[in-house]
Amino acid sequence: MDNPVPDLGPDRTLLLVDDDEHFVKRLAKAMEKRGFVPDTAQSVAEGRAKVRANPPAYAVVDLRLEDGNGLDVIETLREKRPDCRIVVLTGYGAIATAVAAVKIGAVDYLSKPADADDVTNALLAKGEALPLPPENPMSADRVRWEHIQRVYEMCDRNVSETARRLSMHRRTLQRILAKRSPR
Repeated sequence: MDNPVPDLGPDRTLLLVDDDEHFVKRLAKAMEKRGFVPDTAQSVAEGRAKVRANPPAYAVVDLRLEDGNGLDVIETLREKRPDCRIVVLTGYGAIATAVAAVKIGAVDYLSKPADADDVTNALLAKGEALPLPPENPMSADRVRWEHIQRVYEMCDRNVSETARRLSMHRRTLQRILAKRSPR
């Protein structure tokens, strides 16, 4: 994309809050090419401090951060800049968390991996219009595998407990965990 996005308006400030240093740097570069003026934070504390110092017009906030929950950053954004357009980004998609994020003011919720085009479309979606679906959405097998991995991690990598919670035979779960992730 050679030209900056025309719908950004006069204030193009964007705060990216994510504890994955490489991801947030790549996303900042990509968003800068799309006309935004990005700033980054890698923790809840750093994100809230940056919001208090200079509330941005746009924000992309990861829900799971090392020092807490990204919802705290969103609450501070809503206090300091009620018109800020916020997109929540997370590697652990859950309907309850998505609902909580939207209730406190996020305009959209994207699961990782999301690229800069997905983020830009979500940030700039107008009114009730939903952004276009992603070009390459995760396959059903990949979504299932991600869910199993998340439950496995929540059970502290205990195969028997994970199998019980997923109502699955333990050996079936072991075979799934032994395989590589689907595309």
